[in-house]
Amino acid sequence: MVFSYNPRQIWAFIRINLFIALILRAFFCPECFTSFTRVLDNLDDFAYSFFISLLLSGGISEIIRFSDKHFSWLESPVKRLFFDLFAVVVYSFIATFTLASIFSILVWDYFTLNTYEALPIIEATPTAIFIALAITTFFTSRSFLVEWKQSAIEAEKIKNEKLTSQYQGLKDQLNPHFLFNSLNVLSNLVYEDADKANIFIEQLARIYRYVLEVQNEEFVTLETELGFANSYMELQKTRFGEKFLFEVSVSETQNFGIAPLSLQLLLENAFKHNAATRENPLQIWIVQQDDMLIVKNNIQKREKESNGTGLGLNNISERTRHLTGRSIQTDITEDFFKVTIPLYHKLQSE
Repeated sequence: MVFSYNPRQIWAFIRINLFIALILRAFFCPECFTSFTRVLDNLDDFAYSFFISLLLSGGISEIIRFSDKHFSWLESPVKRLFFDLFAVVVYSFIATFTLASIFSILVWDYFTLNTYEALPIIEATPTAIFIALAITTFFTSRSFLVEWKQSAIEAEKIKNEKLTSQYQGLKDQLNPHFLFNSLNVLSNLVYEDADKANIFIEQLARIYRYVLEVQNEEFVTLETELGFANSYMELQKTRFGEKFLFEVSVSETQNFGIAPLSLQLLLENAFKHNAATRENPLQIWIVQQDDMLIVKNNIQKREKESNGTGLGLNNISERTRHLTGRSIQTDITEDFFKVTIPLYHKLQSE
């Protein structure tokens, strides 16, 4: 058992048990250390303490190692506890009884092979079993803590991998979603106005380049996202002209971050679900309140309601929760639709 370790570990194991034997002798026989002569007279008892410590700590260590492979503290704690206690008590009794018998006959001359009596030796084993249980408490506590720590690390690793996978999936949705809706707009413009369609294509190319640049980013500065939102609204002017009003009131942009393309998805939804005319323009406001960004638009339902997939809001919600730990808030009244987005505070995170 012990010999499965390397020489350095074996030597460390021996030193530890020599120290334990010294402690045991000092506890059970403090007068044995009052003089050098007494120390020499009790070397046989010290040797017994050393071998008992060696057998108990080595054997119990191997029992715990066996238990670690076959019984999980997290999955079968009761079974693990009973096995450890039963195995340790049985092993300790056998090891102590055997060693005590050998010393009683060969070293201490208490018995001979012909006069050997097992009962006195059996009566002396409870002390060793008690010591064994104390050693077991140390090893089992260490085993439990190690397994618990490893389980916690693995659980956190799995959680992070899952979140990363989910977040990557959310980001992967952006490109096809943006491209699909933009192509729908372009298909209408081609029939309505070829010149506008050409301008739209040029603006779309510039904006889509930005989409590709930020697709792997977890967050962008609020200033960057607002710049993109302005570019996106310029794109929509090609289609709608003066049929919408766009107002931004933001005071702090450098120290706040936001999941990229969040504003684009909200602006896109506003145009998708609402009518926009010169007489009744679609109005969109972007307002900052501390570490929250509010995107609000008036509600002007189309005659033919557009059936949404919910992809835009769900995407923003999940990415924002991943980034800030907080959820977006959606408020709908008879006249207005408002989304409040928690911002990522860069300074606090750094």
